[in-house]
Amino acid sequence: MNAVDIEVLRSAIDWQDRGYRVTLGTVVRTWGSAPRPPGSLMVIRDDGQVAGSLSGGCIEDDLIGRVARGELAARLPQLTTYGASAEEAQRFGLPCGGTVQVVLEPLSAQSRLRELLAAIEGHRLVARRLDMTTGLAQLADAIDSDTLHFDGTVLVTVHGPRLRLLIIGGGQLSRYLAAMAVMLDYRVTVCEPREEYHEGWQAMEGVTLARAMPDDLVLAMNLDANSAVVALTHDPKLDDLALMEALRTPAFYVGALGSRRNNDSRRERLLQFEVSRDEMARLRGPVGLRLGGLTPPEIALSIMAEMTARRRGVDVTGSLADWSASAASCRAVAG
Repeated sequence: MNAVDIEVLRSAIDWQDRGYRVTLGTVVRTWGSAPRPPGSLMVIRDDGQVAGSLSGGCIEDDLIGRVARGELAARLPQLTTYGASAEEAQRFGLPCGGTVQVVLEPLSAQSRLRELLAAIEGHRLVARRLDMTTGLAQLADAIDSDTLHFDGTVLVTVHGPRLRLLIIGGGQLSRYLAAMAVMLDYRVTVCEPREEYHEGWQAMEGVTLARAMPDDLVLAMNLDANSAVVALTHDPKLDDLALMEALRTPAFYVGALGSRRNNDSRRERLLQFEVSRDEMARLRGPVGLRLGGLTPPEIALSIMAEMTARRRGVDVTGSLADWSASAASCRAVAG
């Protein structure tokens, strides 16, 4: 679940606590081209204030007015559709004749949003089951393969922890990678036990500086399938400690900076630390896609591009991910 949707839940809870009537909107189906995917959230306050988005601005004004007038979801959840005809799609500015179906839900204590938010912040993957006939919501643990489901009577949405990125090393490249990751909605932790690299990190918004040893930090963070680890120090005493533990976690991406030769040597070392060959096969090194980048920002971009592809399930085994022809050497960049 991204930070935007978490803020939607927080806004809804805050508005309810302050006595406002609040309606939650969830995109449940789209056809054609739609600006926001299923699962997108928006809350509407009874005075017209909103948080979140269901269509990037196409249908929000109409929804706000209809909710305020009591035409939609006055007492129980209700389904509404926008763009069912070409004329309506054009009227609301939906692209390419797109159609959006939205479930609107009047919130109450039985909506269980406070419990849902607590579960997400506790790094749990949770399924929320909404009974359209009663408005009663139930929460249960979910698994990675669970997805949004709507059959007209029951809406099941899946909510999970935010993406996390653990960067090993506090040098120059780490700063660019951290900044890009924050823009892509990651909660970033930089592991840097070396005092000389600490200056300036405390002021970087959205990034936490950790001084623990890398292997201890990987274990303490309890990395899950929404986590990524990238080792950037060029120092085996630090990078290898992190990798030997990270490769045993469900993290969706584990990578290490360095040339092919350096990474071949790294793999040999890690095998001696009882990392299995199956675990080793998960290591991405050299890290990133072969975009031809040379500068720290370009290298950071190649890493984030590969991380994004992996997270989205896109095959990156082609030429952009093939470093076999690379003879590039590897130089440490001072922070």
